[in-house]
Amino acid sequence: MQDKDLICENNHVHDEVCEQVTVDMPNEDTLYDVAELFKIFGDSTRIRILSALAQAEMCVCDIGSVLNMTKSAVSHQLRILRQAKLVKSRRSGKEIFYSLDDGHVLSIINLALEHIQE
Repeated sequence: MQDKDLICENNHVHDEVCEQVTVDMPNEDTLYDVAELFKIFGDSTRIRILSALAQAEMCVCDIGSVLNMTKSAVSHQLRILRQAKLVKSRRSGKEIFYSLDDGHVLSIINLALEHIQE
């Protein structure tokens, strides 16, 4: 398909469709927040951590071992993921365990994997 095939030859705006889309689209602030969320998902290290946490609740040492990363590198990425509300933590004695924040995060990961594997 050439670039010229991607451009309408007709110069006609479909007003009803445009009005409905304008009404239904999320506001600019919400779309900005979605873009920021996708930036977080745009880092392969963070995706690897999320993928590991999709399998099991893990501590920093466990994640580092599975992904061959230093505790410092894992901790840095977990801080970003926590701020984005993608992971949560719980303390058990002296250990802190991490897991996905909720089912939405797992759904996003699974949908992305499904899309890539098509």
